Amino acid sequence: MRVMVIVKATTDSEAGQLPSRQLLTDMGKFNEELCAAGIMQDGGGLRPSAQGARVTFSGANRDVRHGPFDHTAELVSGFWIWQVKSLDEAIEWVKRCPNPMPGDSDIEIRPMYEMEDFANL
Repeated sequence: MRVMVIVKATTDSEAGQLPSRQLLTDMGKFNEELCAAGIMQDGGGLRPSAQGARVTFSGANRDVRHGPFDHTAELVSGFWIWQVKSLDEAIEWVKRCPNPMPGDSDIEIRPMYEMEDFANL
Protein backbone atom coordinates (compact mmCIF):
# COMPACT_ATOMS: atom_id res chain seq x y z
CA MET A 1 0.00 0.00 0.00
CA ARG A 2 1.09 3.55 -0.63
CA VAL A 3 0.82 6.13 2.12
CA MET A 4 1.41 9.83 2.32
CA VAL A 5 3.32 10.73 5.45
CA ILE A 6 2.50 14.33 6.28
CA VAL A 7 4.68 16.56 8.47
CA LYS A 8 2.36 19.10 10.04
CA ALA A 9 3.42 22.75 10.13
CA THR A 10 4.39 24.57 13.31
CA THR A 11 4.81 28.24 14.13
CA ASP A 12 8.56 27.75 13.52
CA SER A 13 8.09 26.22 10.06
CA GLU A 14 5.53 28.88 9.14
CA ALA A 15 8.05 31.54 10.22
CA GLY A 16 10.52 30.08 7.73
CA GLN A 17 12.90 28.71 10.35
CA LEU A 18 15.17 26.25 8.58
CA PRO A 19 16.20 22.97 10.21
CA SER A 20 19.48 22.76 12.08
CA ARG A 21 22.50 21.20 10.41
CA GLN A 22 22.18 18.26 12.83
CA LEU A 23 18.53 17.70 11.92
CA LEU A 24 19.39 17.79 8.20
CA THR A 25 22.09 15.16 8.81
CA ASP A 26 19.76 12.98 10.90
CA MET A 27 16.92 13.30 8.39
CA GLY A 28 19.30 12.49 5.54
CA LYS A 29 20.31 9.26 7.30
CA PHE A 30 16.65 8.39 7.91
CA ASN A 31 15.81 9.00 4.25
CA GLU A 32 18.75 6.78 3.22
CA GLU A 33 17.32 3.99 5.42
CA LEU A 34 13.90 4.43 3.81
CA CYS A 35 15.43 4.24 0.33
CA ALA A 36 17.59 1.21 1.19
CA ALA A 37 14.47 -0.58 2.46
CA GLY A 38 12.58 0.25 -0.74
CA ILE A 39 10.03 2.30 1.21
CA MET A 40 10.54 5.90 0.06
CA GLN A 41 9.11 6.86 -3.33
CA ASP A 42 9.15 10.65 -2.99
CA GLY A 43 9.31 13.38 -0.41
CA GLY A 44 10.13 16.98 0.25
CA GLY A 45 9.82 20.01 2.46
CA LEU A 46 7.45 22.86 1.75
CA ARG A 47 8.09 26.56 2.09
CA PRO A 48 5.87 28.54 4.50
CA SER A 49 2.27 29.15 3.44
CA ALA A 50 3.09 32.86 3.08
CA GLN A 51 4.78 31.89 -0.18
CA GLY A 52 1.81 29.89 -1.45
CA ALA A 53 -1.70 30.37 -2.75
CA ARG A 54 -5.05 28.65 -2.24
CA VAL A 55 -7.73 28.31 -4.92
CA THR A 56 -11.27 27.90 -3.59
CA PHE A 57 -13.87 26.30 -5.87
CA SER A 58 -17.55 27.24 -5.68
CA GLY A 59 -19.43 25.91 -8.68
CA ALA A 60 -17.85 27.55 -11.72
CA ASN A 61 -16.18 30.27 -9.62
CA ARG A 62 -12.54 30.21 -8.57
CA ASP A 63 -11.30 32.42 -5.76
CA VAL A 64 -7.54 32.80 -5.31
CA ARG A 65 -6.14 33.72 -1.92
CA HIS A 66 -2.44 34.21 -1.31
CA GLY A 67 -0.87 33.07 1.96
CA PRO A 68 -0.13 33.11 4.76
CA PHE A 69 -2.98 30.88 5.88
CA ASP A 70 -4.58 30.56 9.31
CA HIS A 71 -4.72 27.46 11.49
CA THR A 72 -1.05 26.50 11.43
CA ALA A 73 -1.76 23.04 12.90
CA GLU A 74 -3.79 22.18 9.78
CA LEU A 75 -1.02 23.16 7.36
CA VAL A 76 1.63 20.87 5.88
CA SER A 77 5.37 21.57 6.01
CA GLY A 78 6.65 18.37 4.41
CA PHE A 79 5.72 14.96 3.10
CA TRP A 80 6.87 11.54 1.97
CA ILE A 81 5.24 8.99 -0.30
CA TRP A 82 6.03 5.50 1.00
CA GLN A 83 5.32 1.99 -0.26
CA VAL A 84 4.65 -0.18 2.79
CA LYS A 85 2.96 -3.49 3.57
CA SER A 86 0.58 -2.01 6.13
CA LEU A 87 -0.35 1.04 8.18
CA ASP A 88 1.41 -0.61 11.12
CA GLU A 89 4.66 -0.77 9.13
CA ALA A 90 4.34 2.94 8.30
CA ILE A 91 3.74 3.72 11.97
CA GLU A 92 6.89 1.82 12.95
CA TRP A 93 8.93 3.78 10.41
CA VAL A 94 7.52 7.11 11.63
CA LYS A 95 8.45 6.17 15.20
CA ARG A 96 12.07 5.88 14.00
CA CYS A 97 11.98 9.31 12.32
CA PRO A 98 13.91 12.18 13.89
CA ASN A 99 11.60 14.88 15.24
CA PRO A 100 11.27 17.11 12.15
CA MET A 101 10.79 20.29 14.20
CA PRO A 102 12.79 22.00 16.95
CA GLY A 103 9.85 21.56 19.35
CA ASP A 104 6.75 19.40 19.52
CA SER A 105 5.44 18.17 16.18
CA ASP A 106 2.94 15.85 14.53
CA ILE A 107 3.31 13.46 11.62
CA GLU A 108 0.14 12.11 10.01
CA ILE A 109 -0.04 8.91 7.94
CA ARG A 110 -2.75 8.61 5.28
CA PRO A 111 -3.29 5.61 3.00
CA MET A 112 -3.60 6.59 -0.65
CA TYR A 113 -6.30 5.40 -3.02
CA GLU A 114 -5.10 2.98 -5.68
CA MET A 115 -6.67 2.31 -9.09
CA GLU A 116 -8.21 -0.96 -7.87
CA ASP A 117 -10.20 1.03 -5.28
CA PHE A 118 -12.21 2.45 -8.19
CA ALA A 119 -12.67 -0.81 -10.13
CA ASN A 120 -16.36 -1.18 -9.22
CA LEU A 121 -17.46 2.35 -10.09
